Amino acid sequence: MRVLIQLRPSPDLVAAVADPGQAATTADVADGLPGVELDSAFVPVAVPRPVPSTGGDPLSLNQPLDFSLAAEDASVLVRGTISDDELASRVTLLPGIRPDVVGIFADPVIGSAPVCGGDPPSGDWHDVERLLHVSGLHAEGFDGGGVALAVLDNGINAAHAARQLGRGVTLDAERSWSPPGVSGTAGEFEVDHGTMCAFDALIAAPHASLIDIPVLLSTRPGGSAMDGLLSDAVSAFAHLRTVLDAQPAGSKALVVSNSWGSFSPEWDFPVGHPGNYSDNAAHPFNLMVAGLDRAGADVLFAAGNCGRECPDGRCAFPSRPIVGANSHPKALSIGGIDVNGERVGYSSQGPGRLTARKPDLCAYTHFSGSQALGPGSPDSGTSAAAPVAAGLVAAVRTLWPADRLSPAQLRALLRRTAEDRSEVGFDYGYGYGIVDPAGIIAALQRRSRSAA
Repeated sequence: MRVLIQLRPSPDLVAAVADPGQAATTADVADGLPGVELDSAFVPVAVPRPVPSTGGDPLSLNQPLDFSLAAEDASVLVRGTISDDELASRVTLLPGIRPDVVGIFADPVIGSAPVCGGDPPSGDWHDVERLLHVSGLHAEGFDGGGVALAVLDNGINAAHAARQLGRGVTLDAERSWSPPGVSGTAGEFEVDHGTMCAFDALIAAPHASLIDIPVLLSTRPGGSAMDGLLSDAVSAFAHLRTVLDAQPAGSKALVVSNSWGSFSPEWDFPVGHPGNYSDNAAHPFNLMVAGLDRAGADVLFAAGNCGRECPDGRCAFPSRPIVGANSHPKALSIGGIDVNGERVGYSSQGPGRLTARKPDLCAYTHFSGSQALGPGSPDSGTSAAAPVAAGLVAAVRTLWPADRLSPAQLRALLRRTAEDRSEVGFDYGYGYGIVDPAGIIAALQRRSRSAA
């Protein structure tokens, strides 16, 4: 089984891993772990320590948390493989043999969330543009200019997205990142799922700067061209933390769109096991998500395509399919609706596993747009809904960076202004409702007047 191993080596080594200017290797921090085949290609990642501001449980994500990367606080992740025959014994024995081993965690396979079924598109991207009130957004100056928008997927083809949109696309190659072993140039990958996600995000935020992070192109024995490993997302989030920290304090704006998730418990430790990912707030990736949110990034995840009416064939969780970071309390989980405002049958229903009230919101999907999945194929799944919502968030960040409106405040505003689709204010199909750009603009205008 592929695993992530969390260690607490000497402060000097922690500092070397946390410093982007240094090149610490797996051998530097984890040499000599018995029974573990270490992956030397994986660059060790520093994991910040959660520090509750109120003195509570440091592993509860439902409270205010700070995150420390100080050498005396942070830990380090490396990647390796433990044979299935020895897995149980190594998980138990390694911390005793090596006191610097903090924990051993699942590194599950992750995959994108394409549509199931063959229904034709419902409307086109111009309908989505109208429903997102894009002309009104742009009239108020909300167009994504100066906002970094990271698309974690299987790579972007910027030229294709530009042709379909009929306008230029800004690709930030310098701040883009690829997992070890992934070849290719940022913005020049094959036209596929990631290009669809980029196109959909640019509907509301045409002037955002795309950061291309092809996490789904990493490979594993027996894997497909459309899945990767959670450890690569851990590394990607560590990279994005450096991107965010380099931005000026008064204008931090980073939106992170994730149209992928874990579909099966087969690649995870069982629920209740300390190394579990799906239900475990203490899994390093779930801590990385919380840390990036606290630093000022807006993190969005697709809710997934395991809806009861039309589940994707890979859906293997017997219930509550919104798992791990897709159900994170510090992230927006996005379900899918068509241009008529009806929930699509494959959009996963809650409750979520890390937080019950998931999905948070719904955005538009299953429309004709990028043509990235083939001529006539719709931009579909919650894979399309998540970047549509991410583009709206990027548009808001044009004038409201994180120091003016924190990610938590923006999540609350989006929920509060959503078009409610139930009689109770929240339901497990639509969440708090459908994103309402006009309501968002009005709420921000009121906020500006009250601050004046």
